[in-house]
Amino acid sequence: MDILQIAITLLLFILIIIPLGKYLYKVSIKDKTFLDPLINPVDKFIYKVAGINDEEMNWKTYLLSLLATNAVMALIVFLIFRIQGMGLFNPNGIKPMEQSLSFNTAISFITNTNLQHYSGESGLSYFSQMAAITYLMFTSAGTGFAAAVAFIRGLSGRKSFGNFFVDLVRIHTRVLLPLSIIVTLLLVWQGVPQTLSSNLTVNTIEGKLQDIPLGPVASLEAIKHIGTNGGGFFGANAAHPFENPTPLSNLINLLSMMIIPGALVFMLGHMLKNKKQAYTIFAAMSILFIASLTACYLAEKAGNPILGKLGLSQLMGSMEGKEVRFGLAGSSLFTTVTTAFTTGTVNNMHDTLTPLGGLVPLWQMMLNVVFGGKGVGLMNMLMYIILTVFLCGLMVGRTPEFLGKKIEGKEMKLIAIGILVHPVIILIPSAIALITKSGLAGITNPGFHGLSQVLYEFTSSAANNGSGFEGLADNTFFWNTSTGIVMFLGRYLTIILLLAVSASLAQKKAVPVTDSTFKTDNAMFVVMLISIIIIVAALTFFPALALGPIAEHLTLWR
Repeated sequence: MDILQIAITLLLFILIIIPLGKYLYKVSIKDKTFLDPLINPVDKFIYKVAGINDEEMNWKTYLLSLLATNAVMALIVFLIFRIQGMGLFNPNGIKPMEQSLSFNTAISFITNTNLQHYSGESGLSYFSQMAAITYLMFTSAGTGFAAAVAFIRGLSGRKSFGNFFVDLVRIHTRVLLPLSIIVTLLLVWQGVPQTLSSNLTVNTIEGKLQDIPLGPVASLEAIKHIGTNGGGFFGANAAHPFENPTPLSNLINLLSMMIIPGALVFMLGHMLKNKKQAYTIFAAMSILFIASLTACYLAEKAGNPILGKLGLSQLMGSMEGKEVRFGLAGSSLFTTVTTAFTTGTVNNMHDTLTPLGGLVPLWQMMLNVVFGGKGVGLMNMLMYIILTVFLCGLMVGRTPEFLGKKIEGKEMKLIAIGILVHPVIILIPSAIALITKSGLAGITNPGFHGLSQVLYEFTSSAANNGSGFEGLADNTFFWNTSTGIVMFLGRYLTIILLLAVSASLAQKKAVPVTDSTFKTDNAMFVVMLISIIIIVAALTFFPALALGPIAEHLTLWR
């Protein structure tokens, strides 16, 4: 039954992303779509009000437009958090958010990370949930999508990267908003609240009073998954029965966070006029994903040996921190999907996973190439493809080429920096946290698991994932500031470097394909690509993993 549940989800995923990839391609090249009669007037109105023209941009103008727009949006929501104590849509009397937490939350949501050092139902007013959180869930997802489209335009040989503002509007009106409306209605159908009413106080069967939190939950849940944002309206996230009440809502949430990152791979094939290249990338991502899912499921299925020695049944596996309504398969699949697609939402507490089960989400975020979030995961995978092509070219003694363009020193310097940025902003802050009083104060479980908590927090921040080992006491000045800086660097340094690589390749003349051209769209390249990814990640992160989840596993099973 568990295998069938997982297989149905993955089959639906594939059936949706193939046509969706073609649709995203049409949106990206401004081709006609079935939504045009309805949406074109809306777009024209937005262009007129915002003063947007359709002039083509070079990569620097496109990048500056992206960064400036994101900076303004982050400042606006920071101010909203600081003044949310005002009465507007605040029936529960939520107070203003503390300054360092406001900084962390603004950076978290503008970078599509959605790391939460607060509990949504008690930390944010309804106005903040809608005007700041939901707003940035749309715009941050649109930003990542736009960056990926611009990057692919450069790879396809276009010297113009499009227009960032036009891309952002079209992505919102033709992709994010329509899908979010559909998913919102489906979630309301499953019992997720969508209201502006204040919390409801009820009498329990014990004769006590209990506050039932309400709010505009369904709409936030829809875009948090469609936009691979993560976070949650409630502190318990997608484990909360009002966010994720049924196995069907769990399936809706899973597919919501999977379909756009998956479809972007097929959109790439259409834009490059090379579907075999898209199939190759999809195969590499899928193999890494299935391997991680299998490892997570088997680790949780094995259960906890300490509980077994006490005579407790382990037939259901390790159910600590998991919801019975989702079971082991639904929880393992959600854990793997939310970190592979860098969404960050959780339907079980990752802090309670078995050591090897907890290693899987850590590993996925360290790789940061298995589908990933809106566009950035695909861009990171293409970065590793260029690295693989370069290394293979050196081995056979010829100038490496990718998509008909020679890979030379300038591109490889940028790629090398891009690959190094990720471990640097994970491992150095983790080391600082482990040698400072402020960092150590947040660890609630000393020993190997405590190191895993710290490592997970910075890995999640760097990968713009947002999930956490929730045992970490992270709402402090140290953790709010340090993770805010890591989230910022993890988001924008990658975009800057890869757009520069794309621009460099766009300026080069295409090299004719010959019999000696190294092919990047066959099974052999898939094997080589996966090998390079694993070798680079293992050499970089294995020492830290050995001191955390691996050591904890060996201690538990000795």
